[in-house]
Amino acid sequence: MSISGIAFLVYQRASRVVIQKHTSSLLKDCRTPKIASFSSCALGKNFCKSKQTELQHQLRRYVLRSTFEAGDAKKRGQFVKRKETVKAAEQTARERNATESVPSYPLTTSEWRKLKELYQGKRQFEVSMMTKMVAAKSDVNVAKSLLTYVAKENASISYELLLKYLTLCVLGNHHAEVLDVYEIMKSRFKVLDTSAYSLFIKSFSQTENWQECLTFLENIKRVITPSPRNYGHVIAGALRHGCATVAWQLYEEMLAADLTPHLETWKAFFDHKLYLDENKSKLMSILLYMRNNQIYPSELLAKSIKSWFESDPNISWKGSWTTIARSGQCKHCSSSLESIHLTEEEYDVLKKRVMNDVILGSDVFNKTTPQELQHFKDFVKKRHSYDVVIDGLNVANITNRGRQSETLLEVVSHLAELNLRLLVLGRKHMLRPSRSWDRSNMATIQQKADCFFTENISEDDPFLLYATLHSGNHCRFLSKDLMRDHKACLKDSGLRRLFFKWQRGHQLVLANYNPGRSINFQVVPIYDTIVQTNGSSWHIPYDKDEVERCTYEVPTKWLCLVQKN
Repeated sequence: MSISGIAFLVYQRASRVVIQKHTSSLLKDCRTPKIASFSSCALGKNFCKSKQTELQHQLRRYVLRSTFEAGDAKKRGQFVKRKETVKAAEQTARERNATESVPSYPLTTSEWRKLKELYQGKRQFEVSMMTKMVAAKSDVNVAKSLLTYVAKENASISYELLLKYLTLCVLGNHHAEVLDVYEIMKSRFKVLDTSAYSLFIKSFSQTENWQECLTFLENIKRVITPSPRNYGHVIAGALRHGCATVAWQLYEEMLAADLTPHLETWKAFFDHKLYLDENKSKLMSILLYMRNNQIYPSELLAKSIKSWFESDPNISWKGSWTTIARSGQCKHCSSSLESIHLTEEEYDVLKKRVMNDVILGSDVFNKTTPQELQHFKDFVKKRHSYDVVIDGLNVANITNRGRQSETLLEVVSHLAELNLRLLVLGRKHMLRPSRSWDRSNMATIQQKADCFFTENISEDDPFLLYATLHSGNHCRFLSKDLMRDHKACLKDSGLRRLFFKWQRGHQLVLANYNPGRSINFQVVPIYDTIVQTNGSSWHIPYDKDEVERCTYEVPTKWLCLVQKN
């Protein structure tokens, strides 16, 4: 292509071409997916009521905020905020540096030539400059002037430089310029890479040429599996132009590829107010997908869900923002939420898999010895089931005031006064008298609780999990360890979610300890934080926009949707 031709295509809007509609199978009707039904469990159902209720009652007056509540991690670590402030300042400085080194207005060819001379020895000056323009979000006309200079100097524009320019155009929503670049790249290069197609998808999906995205998507499939973002843009484009059938087919294709949709994709479906019975069932399947995969919508998505329900022309719904009482009741409609305690079947499955994958995994003897493990299993079998299994070292190190043995003794004594059957796990060095470990304290602990001391090099977490699970569904464990490494040992995502559910309902954490004065435990929830329905109402936990939540935390805010009479 001639120099003038390239410059013209860069500066002028390319003539629009009629894009033929694809006869892809995507345009055919798709079948409505079947929705698995489920029912809400009554609180306390499917677990050992007497033991759980007794233990809950005994610890009730000591409960405080839970480790697993959203935002708690932030309160425990304000240094994260300071770290982010530094990071933001560094990012601002980088953007300022990028802006300062990028022209603020279009340059002539001679001006670009002079500027390049100032960068002597700088390889790929043009690409480097365009990269800085992307970082600085420069005026697209400045970038166009750089391309004109390159076209006149080199008689061609490289693929890499065009890709950088394309990125700038897409980020700035310059759709006409994106179409110009597409025409150039299509005529000059036989094959485009997946990053180019991804950028074209993002831009074209917002225009009347959105159907081109179907072709771009197919081209990506020849190389890799398209990303959830790729699918999301095309789905949004289809919905924006009234092609719900195509949108749902792409959605089902994405799920079949085992891809997790982005929240923005779900928001697009709810925003387009689809109320045909077929669409309703599919939107309900989105909520069930969130439930089954323990996904929490953002506040923006929750607002879209609320608006969709309240705009239903056939059924009258009322949505309210609410929280859940410690009793497990919705503070708006008074409905009881599902219990966090596992069913007998769930418990048996989890127990078996944790025993095999976590405790008896391939690296088990890096954590203990065959003899020690068997000795512990025999030890547990000879005893009755426990109410609380205590991570001795973890508890002893909760404060740096006083001896570790004194701290552990005080906590054990406190729980023993509640007539709870206790097992303390520790290491053998705790039995050797020292400044930290008093012989008398340790002897008293062994009078108040069963104790098992492992070798000093052994890991005690597997023993803790074994004893807790072996004791039954009523047993809890006391430790501030979040068990993330052990949860990761479970290969199945469903089992990891089940483990997390069990952990939230069974882990005791010391929230406050004043030696000789007070011992307080964090709250152990009795309801499950998960999307749930009983047919006439929905309860959807969601993430508040301003609340930061770690992966091991759950939201505290809920959307309550109730059918009006």
